[in-house]
Amino acid sequence: MKGGIRGLKVSQASFILIGLVCATVLALAWTKTTFLTSFIPTQGLVVQLDIGRGKALGGNNNTVQTERTQVESLGSSGIEQPAVERGNTEKLMTTKKGDEAGPRETLEGNNVSVPKKKKQVESSGSGMEPAVDRGSNENMTTTRKEIPPSVPERTGQEELSGGKNISKQAVMVPEKTLSGESPVKREQPRNLSAVTEKKDCNYAKGKWVFDDSRPLYSGAGCKQWLSSMWACRLTQRTDFEYEKLRWQPKECKMEEFTGSKFLKRMQHKTLAFVGDSLGRQQFQSLMCMVTGGKDRPDVLNVGYKYGLVKARGAIRPDGWAYHFPSTNTTILYYWSASLCDIEPIDISTRDTDCAMHLDRPPAFLRRYIHNFDVLVLNTGHHWNRGKLKSNRWVMYVGGVPNTDRKTVDIAGAKNLTVYSIVNWVNSQLPLFPGLKAFLRTMSPRHFFNGDWNTGGTCDNTTPLAGGKEVLHDESSDPLTAGAVRGTNVKLLDITALSELRDEGHISRYSIRATPGMQDCLHWCLPGVPDTWNEILFTQL
Repeated sequence: MKGGIRGLKVSQASFILIGLVCATVLALAWTKTTFLTSFIPTQGLVVQLDIGRGKALGGNNNTVQTERTQVESLGSSGIEQPAVERGNTEKLMTTKKGDEAGPRETLEGNNVSVPKKKKQVESSGSGMEPAVDRGSNENMTTTRKEIPPSVPERTGQEELSGGKNISKQAVMVPEKTLSGESPVKREQPRNLSAVTEKKDCNYAKGKWVFDDSRPLYSGAGCKQWLSSMWACRLTQRTDFEYEKLRWQPKECKMEEFTGSKFLKRMQHKTLAFVGDSLGRQQFQSLMCMVTGGKDRPDVLNVGYKYGLVKARGAIRPDGWAYHFPSTNTTILYYWSASLCDIEPIDISTRDTDCAMHLDRPPAFLRRYIHNFDVLVLNTGHHWNRGKLKSNRWVMYVGGVPNTDRKTVDIAGAKNLTVYSIVNWVNSQLPLFPGLKAFLRTMSPRHFFNGDWNTGGTCDNTTPLAGGKEVLHDESSDPLTAGAVRGTNVKLLDITALSELRDEGHISRYSIRATPGMQDCLHWCLPGVPDTWNEILFTQL
């Protein structure tokens, strides 16, 4: 144009000026008008949520003002809120696309402050360390218009590792690109209050119920394994309702016992019962349960491998051991009424007292524990002056006669022995990683109107006459429970559930039907000891 701008007419210059003004106004209005931005999104403006300090990016002390209605609309749009508590404050940060993500922000009043740098948040002295691991991508970004409405909003305050709750919920916006790509998947913070420690089931808490599928074997047919004096079907007893009771734990399900499942679980393994005559009842009960009360000619007597043979003049051997060749499983019992080592004081004299070493495990255990995969211990009813006197047991501690007043009485001596045997077994477990050890609580006595030798009776034949349910969590045998606490020896707690079964004892019944003392200590089989084995089987 000739003369350049000077050559323009006044009218032409006016139109150009008006056009520039309109273009400027239109550009400014573009970012403010929802209708226009819905067609062409503004470039580079993203919303990022995090917790941090209210400083502007790049070290500027500028504050980005945002209407509170914008923030509140984010919180009510159904966006998931993170479980992060930071002094009841939340910060909202805006950055341009490509800028380094800054620390998380807090909402303070109606203003939204932009923090300086991410490292300020991670500083241990700032009090703003993230409470949960966010992975390598610490912050999440999205365009303001891309906020997905389908993400549910947290309705309650979430508990953090610090034990505090958030009073103002921060907004977490999943990352989404301007091109409409799918949001980046992020691991959401866990609600730590919902994480509970898994506890072992308390099988001692529950109730007795009648079950027509019981008993698991016939008391009249299990003659190969069951002592006739405990087979109440062979006596004059005519009521057998007690055989149909099954124990049902309150807070967990007890696995159904079958002989095949037991043998499969115990394949190539050996289970050893070591204890008194109640331990022998549990051993005989298990043999009947595994075989279904049937004769098994294929099951081998291998007691000689463990020195369990009947000595000359003895009523019975010190125990029994049977081997199932089909699964290479051995079940044995060793009689040790006190669970401590007993040896003759003078081996040259046949009629001699025996040293009862309260702090030493039985020699049988020390010799054969390496052969066992499951060990079940019990003691209790032989700890009285009458038994010690009749057996001619003399208490020893440290290899010498016991003179300690704290353990010279029966209760103190029993306490010392139970803790000693548990500690010793616990010390052996690391040496034999496959070994599982149990200490069974005491089986209750039900003598009424006297003791076993003073006319005590247990004539009740009505099952559960004294109740059917155990509601307390604590063991009814605190000594045994206390001994295993803090060790890897497990508790086989049967005291309280057996206490409800006073009708299940041998009572006055016998094979010969001769009157005499009632047995209110041992149980009819099938009977209560079967339940002990069901609980043991479930715990294996």
